[in-house]
Amino acid sequence: MSSNPNNQTTLDQPVERRSFIKWATIGWAAFIGVVGGYASILIRYLFPNVLFEPKQSFRAGKPDEYVIGEVSERFKDLHGVWIVRETDKIYALATVCTHLGCTPTWMPGEAKFKCPCHGSGFYKNGINFEGPAPRPLERYLIGFNDSGEIVIDKTKKFQYEKGEWDDPQSFIAA
Repeated sequence: MSSNPNNQTTLDQPVERRSFIKWATIGWAAFIGVVGGYASILIRYLFPNVLFEPKQSFRAGKPDEYVIGEVSERFKDLHGVWIVRETDKIYALATVCTHLGCTPTWMPGEAKFKCPCHGSGFYKNGINFEGPAPRPLERYLIGFNDSGEIVIDKTKKFQYEKGEWDDPQSFIAA
């Protein structure tokens, strides 16, 4: 330690007013910065990201808009639904592979859905026949509104292995 002319160490000297104010300002600025950081984290926690998804129920048009024996991909991207019309019924299949949740591709030339992730294959009716998918695709609740339009409700699913495909709400008679 250095000494001064009065033979006192610099630790014994009083702190100058300017030095005290400078260090007090730095301390308070650091404190405010830390508290501000925690406040911003708290505010971010109170206002989380919100994912706006389309409604779970939607109108899909009139039955005569669907060709018998074909799969409609009209609602695949927006609602995640394929609408299949057979000679006697119409049903809505989920576009989610039952293996790991990928989106299969409809292959009209081969009349099957093929999952690009792991090769699962599904017939047009949704039954799995190849690959690692453990069960068939799911169906959604389907019915008519008062004006005769098809309405699909994705909040209710029907699973083949539970015998739910026989439920009258899993298809509509065409």
